[in-house]
Amino acid sequence: MTSNSTPHPLAEVADQFSLHRPKLFAIAYRSMGSPWAADDVVQETWIRLQRADIAAVDNLEAWLTTVTSRVCIDLIRRDAARREDLRWSASAEETAAEEALEGQPADSAVLKVDLSAALAIVLDTLGPLERLALVLHDFFALTYNDIAPIVDRTPIATRQLASRARARLRRVDVTSVQHRQESAITAFLSAAREGDFGGLLQLLDPEIELRSDPMAVGLARAGAEFGAPLLDREIAGADAVARVFNGRAQATRLVHIDGVPAAAYLVDGAPRAIYWFRFAYGRVVSVDVLADETILACLDIMV
Repeated sequence: MTSNSTPHPLAEVADQFSLHRPKLFAIAYRSMGSPWAADDVVQETWIRLQRADIAAVDNLEAWLTTVTSRVCIDLIRRDAARREDLRWSASAEETAAEEALEGQPADSAVLKVDLSAALAIVLDTLGPLERLALVLHDFFALTYNDIAPIVDRTPIATRQLASRARARLRRVDVTSVQHRQESAITAFLSAAREGDFGGLLQLLDPEIELRSDPMAVGLARAGAEFGAPLLDREIAGADAVARVFNGRAQATRLVHIDGVPAAAYLVDGAPRAIYWFRFAYGRVVSVDVLADETILACLDIMV
């Protein structure tokens, strides 16, 4: 920390934050598994930055990474009812880590494409510390020494957190899951375009939730007469969601976002809105539609 605490004008603070925003969003997105939640995390980080003494921060990128990661941890702990039991004491976890790693070779990172797809599949089974240790190390190349203070563990315990998460990811048959999801999304889009209402209902969970950001709602309303889905901010239930898409979504195509099957509304080959699907028991349980250009710019969308 430095001793100079001269206040920075808000505009300068905003400029500095904007430079790091894509990385912060990427950390939050991969850790939370939802662009909505990731955007909430980044907004909270921005609020905390405005309250901080920036002149006393030596490395703003590291500070923002730490704050973003800790906000993720707090939100995951608050909301993840299915997370693993995290009530170990730090000393117990560190002892277990040392025993597990004794004589073991160093972990090798999973290929990023496979990691992205597998992470989306098993994310809800990982505790918040496992998620962050894996994401920060395998995606953003932080060392375990750098990650340790973020997750409040020793470096060796941090390495074990990532190792446990990575072991679960390696058990996922990524190709098989991707194929099933691609087939389901293709069937969904085909049923929508053909006006196959019954076919849509068969693909949707009875309690499905459809959420759209304001930009997506505006884009859809402007194109409603040309076959755009009849979006609203929140729609629930298979019957209501099927009516939104029935006979529509003509310009929406299968894409991959960070290796995960999704859909996108394309204009001249460029995505203007994305459709993020979540599955359970072979059916679509939620669809998030986003057209916020700031968020789209942070995603790796393969058309």
